[in-house]
Amino acid sequence: MSDSTIPEPVPCHECSAGMMHLRYITYFTWLGEELITVQNFPAWVCDVCGHRRYDEKSISWLAMLLNPDAGKPTELKHVPHRNRPRPTSHPPAES
Repeated sequence: MSDSTIPEPVPCHECSAGMMHLRYITYFTWLGEELITVQNFPAWVCDVCGHRRYDEKSISWLAMLLNPDAGKPTELKHVPHRNRPRPTSHPPAES
């Protein structure tokens, strides 16, 4: 990985003294009564106060994977066929 692909640090909005750096950490979350851990999870971490801000795309991806309905086929809802009015032929207008 070259230096040009590493995102630049940004100021910490929590302490205003530190800089948020992209790090890959172990993320913990509860799924019901089970503790789930995800290694190498992207997060922005302040070098002064330690505040963490998780990558939104990664959180969405993880939520999708942990969804109990993930991988199940979706059911198509039956939409009743509507009877469309058929065009009627009209006699030509009289002049």
